[in-house]
Amino acid sequence: QVEPPGSYQQDPWAMTDEEKLQAVPQIHKEGNELYRQGKVPEAAAKYYDAIACLKNLQMKEQPGSPDWIELDQKITPLLLNYCQCKLQCEEYYEVLDHCSSILNKYEDNVKAYFKRGKAHAAVWNVAEAQADFAKVLALDPSLRPVVSKELRSLEARLREKDAEDKIRFKGIFQ
Repeated sequence: QVEPPGSYQQDPWAMTDEEKLQAVPQIHKEGNELYRQGKVPEAAAKYYDAIACLKNLQMKEQPGSPDWIELDQKITPLLLNYCQCKLQCEEYYEVLDHCSSILNKYEDNVKAYFKRGKAHAAVWNVAEAQADFAKVLALDPSLRPVVSKELRSLEARLREKDAEDKIRFKGIFQ
């Protein structure tokens, strides 16, 4: 297969450390463009590749060292983008894992709380979703309209589920 000039991309495992560091912004940009085009699984794959490059570099650093922290701060926005893709692909448990790992390091990350709250709501972890949304409001009160919308949606889904359960279990104990 003949590819146009500049379109070939080396696999991350074959890159030098310097090439990985230089490739990440371009991979991130490509992920953003794919996301804007609605190609969510493809965007997730790009974000994953960029994260893999940075994680590979991070493994060579002493945890907690300035270089390690700098790499971790580059990983976090990519991981949040990846989580947004996974939310749209309805892979909620992956979102819960990644957002929790971000929050273990960065307790004030509003986006991680919001995405984790949405994932909790999707898998019927009502108390956890409400706690995450409350934390979002505590950290950034300007997000009240967005959080209120999510909470209303969760309440509506709960009422719907309760109604279905009443119908389903009606007369079961007679």
